[in-house]
Amino acid sequence: MNLTGHHAVITGAGSGIGRATAERLAEAGCQVTLIGRHIGRLQETADRIGDLAFAAPADVTDPDALAAAIEAGRDRFGPVDILINNAGAATSAPFLKTDADAFRAMLALNLEAPAEATRLILPGMLTRRRGRIVNVASTAGLKGYAYVSAYVAAKHGLVGLTRALALEVASKGVTVNAVCPGFTETDLVARSVRSIMAKTGRSEDEARAALAAENPQGRLITPDEVAQTIVWLCGEGASGVNGTAVPVAGGEL
Repeated sequence: MNLTGHHAVITGAGSGIGRATAERLAEAGCQVTLIGRHIGRLQETADRIGDLAFAAPADVTDPDALAAAIEAGRDRFGPVDILINNAGAATSAPFLKTDADAFRAMLALNLEAPAEATRLILPGMLTRRRGRIVNVASTAGLKGYAYVSAYVAAKHGLVGLTRALALEVASKGVTVNAVCPGFTETDLVARSVRSIMAKTGRSEDEARAALAAENPQGRLITPDEVAQTIVWLCGEGASGVNGTAVPVAGGEL
């Protein structure tokens, strides 16, 4: 795939799926603006990639900071052709112990921040009649999981946003899709493993096995598997793919 001359903005780009996606896009010749809270991780990713990468630290739940980071990327690489809304996190608790503030925090990060990034970037795509938006949702956007109700609600919302927006822009040269990874070797899963260990007394291997068991292949997904799906959705070969939610989960769904 050749994405030379294209510019992608990737949120949550300092590690995991975001880092793998940035590296894969850069391999295809794409310039990448890396957004996230942890400047050290972002800069490490940018250094790994080289001149095609620019680190723009920001908390994506802060609209002003997000807008400034996107604008800094535009100043460096020009108009944005590709938006990867990857930043996200999950907190685990029974629904009745998930207060309103905790619920809103999950919505702010996993749903409202992708919507805000899209508001900032979509107008330019529509003007140029060219663009790709890929929202990194989760299998939690397509099914339920116990004890993560706020996260599940937010990811279902992100899949719904994907499907609705895809219809609005279908005739305007822009596609909007989601990828829905199962349990993946990321910091989020590492936190889930620690939580299982603390709450159940299981060993790390037992906790990881419990998560891997959700996948019929009996394993965790790798960030690179998700990244390669994202990059495919950004290419010309996926021009007819719009409004989809692609599971990367070994057959879980």
